[in-house]
Amino acid sequence: MLFELWKHPRPAAPAFRHGGQVVVASHRLAREVLADRERFSAANALDAVVPIPTGPLRELAAHRFRLPATLANNDTGTHGPIRERYGEVFAPARVAALRPWLTGLARRAAAGVAFRLRAGEAVDLDAAVSSEIPLAALARLLDLDVSATAEVKRFSRAALELFWGDPTPERQRELAETVGPFHALLRGWAAESAGATRELFEEYGEDAATAALFFLLVAGQETTSQFLTLLLHRLVEEPTLLGFESAAIVEEGLRLLPPITSWRRVALRDTELDGVPVHAGDSVLVWLAAAGADEGVAECPAAMVPGQRGSRRHLAFGAGAHRCLGSQLSRLEAEVVVAELAPLLPRCETVTAPVSDRNLSFRMPGPLVVRLRR
Repeated sequence: MLFELWKHPRPAAPAFRHGGQVVVASHRLAREVLADRERFSAANALDAVVPIPTGPLRELAAHRFRLPATLANNDTGTHGPIRERYGEVFAPARVAALRPWLTGLARRAAAGVAFRLRAGEAVDLDAAVSSEIPLAALARLLDLDVSATAEVKRFSRAALELFWGDPTPERQRELAETVGPFHALLRGWAAESAGATRELFEEYGEDAATAALFFLLVAGQETTSQFLTLLLHRLVEEPTLLGFESAAIVEEGLRLLPPITSWRRVALRDTELDGVPVHAGDSVLVWLAAAGADEGVAECPAAMVPGQRGSRRHLAFGAGAHRCLGSQLSRLEAEVVVAELAPLLPRCETVTAPVSDRNLSFRMPGPLVVRLRR
């Protein structure tokens, strides 16, 4: 299994077999797999990479943990109607309306970081900025009262490790003891929800509404948090990049530093990808990070050049029917954070560079500790 893809060099072959699955690394093939629902299904998107043994499964079952096909793993007839409901939540006009509020939030966070740095502290930007803003924005759009950021982050990171990481059986039990109780809490949130989640609850039931909240809280905010940490670290190390517009910086960051490095599909029938045989039931790993740096995607595919031609042709948000609903929100959050921290970052130096856990799809970087340059 290709864990920690960010440590692997970009492969020469556009498609190949590795560890019992087919891996696609070219932009063309990645888009083809993600968009072709006749040959490839999203049904395995949330399957645990490392099978969960009986003990942890019992722990999860004790809290009525279930993940029915709802959003990312849904290739049934319900996907369209459910996605349409949440599409209204993340509609461009609603997202754009958040800009003044997000700017104020990011400005206050930046001021707090600056104050602590001037006082001689070393500050963890992952905790002070990246972890706070995406969760607050998502909660605002979903009408959720999420005040315990640390608790949500502990749950979401545990879920990412349990389902996409490489934990030992002992660690799986520990993770289940975190994920299970929080999933039970999500059931309560689903029962008291409003808007799209309430509509989903009434039409498809408690399990579907809870599963939607699970995925949105895990992927909807955690991915943006991770991207912010990766991007802020790059900007501290290469402050000349801050001479470009924040939107252009964000787009190049998404192309070269996607927080989701890969995503999975399962083959529905025998087929082939660039001459590599694919059998029905095979897992297909779409290497999104490699696809973004593919030849022909951008003028300088391996270099971070904000504003270059092709910069927006990346697949950081996927493609096809399951393309990320929150792409515009993620872009907006990152643009605002970069703009508000831009005056401060060139004066900073890295004390502790972010380290990513062993994972198939998610970077989960942290912490990012900085101080003023001496």
